[in-house]
Amino acid sequence: MNNTVNKGLALAIVSAGAASCLPQSEPSMQRMNVIYILADDLGYGDLGCTGSTKILTPHIDRMRSEGMLFTQHYSGCTVSAPSRSVLMTGQHTGHTPIRGNREMEGEGQTPLPAGTYTLGQMFRQAGYVTGAFGKWGLGYPGSEGDPVYQGFDRFYGYNCQREAHRYYPTHLWNNLERVELEKNRDGACGSYAPDLIHAEALQFIRENRDKPFFLYLPITLPHAELLVPDDEIILSYRGKFEEKPYVNKAGDYGPQTTVAGYCSQPEPYATFAAMVSRLDKYVGDVFAVLKELGLDKNTLVLFTSDNGPHREGGADPDFFDSYGPFRGVKRDLYEGGIRLPLIAWAPGRIEAHSTSDHICAFWDMLPTFAEIAGVELPDTLEQDGISILPTLTGTGRQPEHDYLYWEFHEAGGKQAVRQGKWKGVRQDVKENPDGPIELYDLSTDLHEDHNVAEQHSEVVEKMAAIMKSAHTESETFKF
Repeated sequence: MNNTVNKGLALAIVSAGAASCLPQSEPSMQRMNVIYILADDLGYGDLGCTGSTKILTPHIDRMRSEGMLFTQHYSGCTVSAPSRSVLMTGQHTGHTPIRGNREMEGEGQTPLPAGTYTLGQMFRQAGYVTGAFGKWGLGYPGSEGDPVYQGFDRFYGYNCQREAHRYYPTHLWNNLERVELEKNRDGACGSYAPDLIHAEALQFIRENRDKPFFLYLPITLPHAELLVPDDEIILSYRGKFEEKPYVNKAGDYGPQTTVAGYCSQPEPYATFAAMVSRLDKYVGDVFAVLKELGLDKNTLVLFTSDNGPHREGGADPDFFDSYGPFRGVKRDLYEGGIRLPLIAWAPGRIEAHSTSDHICAFWDMLPTFAEIAGVELPDTLEQDGISILPTLTGTGRQPEHDYLYWEFHEAGGKQAVRQGKWKGVRQDVKENPDGPIELYDLSTDLHEDHNVAEQHSEVVEKMAAIMKSAHTESETFKF
């Protein structure tokens, strides 16, 4: 396949980072079904298999034990919309069309431009049925960025990520049809939207069991607000934690409910834990349906999160150690804001309980999935990804990135570069585009506590050059 990469990236051929390799006789991943599960604001340390001692995630833990965990995997950005744009386009935030959470009047965000080559377009080109269920955030309803115009045969969920602040919304979208949730009229809490979306996603698998399919599951949990149905999941956590109630009367449900703000929550710790466990249940349901339909032998499932943990709505990542061993949360370009676990599962293709330290990111998914689908990427496509298929299968030699690059257009503007063991971070880019760069040696300082820029001026110069070359001007998103 064509693995064209932007001229700012160089390839160095190295061995795959997996702990060990599968035999050459293992079946290939060609034309497998693909399910990509994207949690919302889930931190690196919020899973049992990545260190959580307070939250139970048995289904995701089993997925990890039966598959591969990538320990040096990065999201597209540190907030929702640009991270998802990176995933869809295979372009990092210096190139991808959507680089920030820019709202449109009414409902929706800045749309992906017409003609954008997305994961949906690529899989559809390959003859796959494509579905997206959850939170979109890349174009208001009916716009050129609407998922139905970006390669998806079926969409059900929140078109607008602002509307997704509410778990009992007034409506969802079924392709271009607005679906009114009558049980939520006048601020009532009758229909929990994530459950409705999850049921539609499982039905999509059933309806397309005899066809190759790509299922994109951008699940809203555990994004704020903190709210779950009053069922056995939250009952299992009640009384386990000393709670610090969160009060936001302006955001509580009732006849005057708006999408702004988050509801009050008397037990935020139990609720957050229950939200992660509910997410875990959804993942378990997907595997149960795959096994029931006999699709578990021909489906690649991947699980990760769109960015690091949040502090909104009463969430407390410090209490849960949500960022794991890293520094930073959502809206930071330190590791805690962008380094998330990637778990890949495909029995017989991916070695069980394997671990990879291969450095990869959201923009690697497009070339990886194109190789699986058997699609030649267009020669005109400027994309930044490198297929991780050699690492997944343990066969062949894995090319590596010369560097990874991020930019963030909120909080004064930020840039970051990962190159080998080095991590460079620049703050306040809008005010000072050539400002100082913090430098961290991740091989000895994983928490990014010690800025060693003064001791390594030559590395800082390289970081500055990368930040300049990797950023292309955008009419819509400017520093």
